[in-house]
Amino acid sequence: MKFILDAEQRLFGETLHKLLAEAGTPAAIRAWAAGSHGPGLALWRSLADAGVLAVAVPESAGGAGPLPVELVTAFHELGRHAAPGPLAESVAVAALLDRLAPEDLVVAPETVDAWLACIAEGKTVATAALPPAVPYALDADAAGLVLTVNGDELRAALPGAARVSLDPARRLFPVEGGELLARGPSVRAAAEAARDMGALATAAQLVGVGRALLDASVEYARARRQFGRPIGEFQAVKHHLANTLVGLEYARPLVHGAALAHGSPDFPRDVSAAKVAASEAAYAAAKIALQVHGAIGYTDEYDPSLWIRKARALHSAWGSPSAHRARVLAALAHRRVRDPGQKSSW
Repeated sequence: MKFILDAEQRLFGETLHKLLAEAGTPAAIRAWAAGSHGPGLALWRSLADAGVLAVAVPESAGGAGPLPVELVTAFHELGRHAAPGPLAESVAVAALLDRLAPEDLVVAPETVDAWLACIAEGKTVATAALPPAVPYALDADAAGLVLTVNGDELRAALPGAARVSLDPARRLFPVEGGELLARGPSVRAAAEAARDMGALATAAQLVGVGRALLDASVEYARARRQFGRPIGEFQAVKHHLANTLVGLEYARPLVHGAALAHGSPDFPRDVSAAKVAASEAAYAAAKIALQVHGAIGYTDEYDPSLWIRKARALHSAWGSPSAHRARVLAALAHRRVRDPGQKSSW
């Protein structure tokens, strides 16, 4: 099956690619990792102006969405340029807030609508801890809205001390529950929807990260010479790079397929399948990038190291591949029990 973006979606992606390329994201990433949020927040506002966050917020709350295909198009570019900040987390918070039933709210519905509008406009950076899949709130020190869910309760979160991350630009904060915002059955369902949207956005990021690493590896293999020849001419290197491309090209349609399944009963299963494929493809791209570049690939001063670290951190963010693989298998088993005559398409 082919997934072809329409002209507007392609233009959206191309516009974001140009914006991020001109923004010089490596400097913003390094500043963010050092605790200086200014460059990253300036980029955040530019992305919001381009509509990146609006596609996750419903039109009724001042957004343009939910538009899942546009969302994965945007997050592919965000991963390709390794943009810092809790972008997937803000998308997840938007999904969480949108699905809360009015009767379960402790705060006024107008407050929730205001939060959603601020997320869409880039005025509020949002993040959340949604255990067990998301035990920490990413970049809570930079966020204006930090939430956590425990069972059927949604609370404003109180961050603790930051934990060390595989990616220094991803600062992880344990949280405790503070002010009660909502309580009831819709909170659990909203949290599940938020986890799926966060995982989908992260899967799209991973494909973008992997593609950037592959491009950097190909460029380096063309320039680096051994035994009088570019290392890219050696068959072993060619095979490794080709296998990396195959993995990424396999993952990309799964991500778009999951986006197209948004709103259907198969959406959670398809998100998990996409997250497994994207995690493994990007992780493989990071390993090959390190092998092709050698030790220089992991030095702080060398830009590809920023992408290598992000690929490793995102590999297990919003659910590990093993957890998502188990969910896919459970969904398929349930489908077969429900309809024994149904042939699996997997």
